Amino acid sequence: MNAAPADQIRLLDVQALDIRLSQLAHKRKTLPEHEEIQRLEADHAQLRDLLVAAQTEESDTAREQTKAEQDVDQVRQRATRDQQRLDSGAVTNPRDLENLQSEIASLAKRQSDLEDVVLEVMERRESATGRAAELGERVESVGTKVQETTARRDAALAEIDAEAESVRKERETIAAAVPDDLIKLYDKIREREGGVGAAKLFQRRCEGCRLELNITELNEVREAPADTVVRCENCRRILVRTPESGL
Repeated sequence: MNAAPADQIRLLDVQALDIRLSQLAHKRKTLPEHEEIQRLEADHAQLRDLLVAAQTEESDTAREQTKAEQDVDQVRQRATRDQQRLDSGAVTNPRDLENLQSEIASLAKRQSDLEDVVLEVMERRESATGRAAELGERVESVGTKVQETTARRDAALAEIDAEAESVRKERETIAAAVPDDLIKLYDKIREREGGVGAAKLFQRRCEGCRLELNITELNEVREAPADTVVRCENCRRILVRTPESGL
């Protein structure tokens, strides 16, 4: 294949822009905010689950406390009625009187036990309420961090995309000035060789594979007409000759 030396040198400009596009794509994919958002969202989800569990426990203990307080109130009311009967003197039968006094004592013990239950439930409810409040604050804090990090990531992506769009337009302009057959060959090699389709011959070394040409290869390049598209014998990339080639 033949192409004007100027067109071959333009390939180096196209290559530089393609490398920049690859760098921008890599930067876009590996922004540290991606990993940070993933970690924060995982933490946020876990905290929300813990918050729901704490709120559920708070609600359950609230109902449990209400039921326990109702039980205490019922026992207290019954004990009050029994005490009123005892104090009224309406019960005169010794056996009935003894049974009534025994029931009052039993109710007092039952009331004391139920009041202990109320206290225990109140402690658990207070603990659940405190835990729910703490988790609520943490959920809000992490949620804010997710929003801030997402905004920072989106701003970085927008900046990268804007540069990439500018580079693509510049690449299109320069590539349009290169003959179609040469740019097609370049694109084919670039796709096969990890993104590098053309390399400068610098100081007798191919900058694509970083290998120095041997004397036979150098002589072949020296003897090739200026418009001949030379390929590196090692990596098969297009080898662009410049005044710095050392020929």
